[in-house]
Amino acid sequence: MAHGALLIAFAEAVLAGDGAVLEASRMTLRAELGDAALVDAAATVASFNAVVKIADGTGIPIEETKAAATADLREALGLDRDGSTAGRR
Repeated sequence: MAHGALLIAFAEAVLAGDGAVLEASRMTLRAELGDAALVDAAATVASFNAVVKIADGTGIPIEETKAAATADLREALGLDRDGSTAGRR
């Protein structure tokens, strides 16, 4: 993906909660790709974050085939540690 590393770094900075790292990532993204790309990237991160929060909040269960297919990945990433996805499996 074009500029994939830059976009991943931005998404990780948004989710990490470190203001200085996020500001540096914003500045880099803006300098490399421009204002419109920064807005698009921020909107994409926000949209994905919102969808997950809605699913968690409503307790939407994950489909059995997806739960089975992603069990190892979820364990490796620690996604089930805090229990937020426990009711969705």
